[in-house]
Amino acid sequence: IRIRHSDLLDDLSAKEWFDHVQHGHFHEIDEKVFVFGELMRVVATRSPSGDLVIIATNFSVRKTWKLYRLRWSVECTFSSFKTRGSDLERTGITDAGRLRRLFGLVTLAWMFCLQLGVWLSQIQPIPILKHGRKAVSLVRHGAQHLVDALRWKPKRFVAFLDLLTRSFCPPEGTESEVVTY
Repeated sequence: IRIRHSDLLDDLSAKEWFDHVQHGHFHEIDEKVFVFGELMRVVATRSPSGDLVIIATNFSVRKTWKLYRLRWSVECTFSSFKTRGSDLERTGITDAGRLRRLFGLVTLAWMFCLQLGVWLSQIQPIPILKHGRKAVSLVRHGAQHLVDALRWKPKRFVAFLDLLTRSFCPPEGTESEVVTY
């Protein structure tokens, strides 16, 4: 779990334990400490913006950061499913089977927008804002172009549909991967 810099770890604040940590370096308290009444390992680093990122865990330092990165990508995906796009929280559907189908369709649409965003960003890069982050996510980039094509550019939409029939290859990948079921 991520903890705040003001939370107590064995009677000292997390900030006092990790104030010296620099960006790109990871630090772990040598022994397990009490975090919210539980004995846990605590690791920390600094984000590129200088924020202290502190994680209470039962895993090693390396495994903790690998898992935290995966968790963060899942959180971003759920966020786009909820408030930044699909607004799934407002659905009135309560039937489990219908919810599964809805989530399946939304996931397919999200993946298509991601694939489209990756493809488009290679052709037309997403602008970088003053704070150093991209103006929009890859998913939002793809969705904006898809909506534009659906409304005003039917030939471009057909090209996008052609892209959908290809296998998804991330920007670093040079070849498609064969997937069988």
